[in-house]
Amino acid sequence: MAKKGYWVGHINVTSPERYKDYMAANAVPLKKYGARFLVRNGACEVHGDALQGRRHVVIEFESYAIAKACYDSPEYQAAAKIRDEASTSDFVMIEGHEE
Repeated sequence: MAKKGYWVGHINVTSPERYKDYMAANAVPLKKYGARFLVRNGACEVHGDALQGRRHVVIEFESYAIAKACYDSPEYQAAAKIRDEASTSDFVMIEGHEE
């Protein structure tokens, strides 16, 4: 069984109205690739200055390969252009750990 894949994002929204367009646009590829939100900007406690005031998101995929395929898909890349207009972010795509 493949290890799960994750997207971890820390987002600074610069245009809230345009960011809503991004969230609508990313819904199609995320659904297509079976993404599941584990964290979507809930209550948090941030230690350190670098991530203060940001949205925090963790999205799970069935595998790292699927996470990468979603990110590289034409549908998500179109959404990413909107994301880049509406925010700045730090983003990590990472393979999960299983024992």
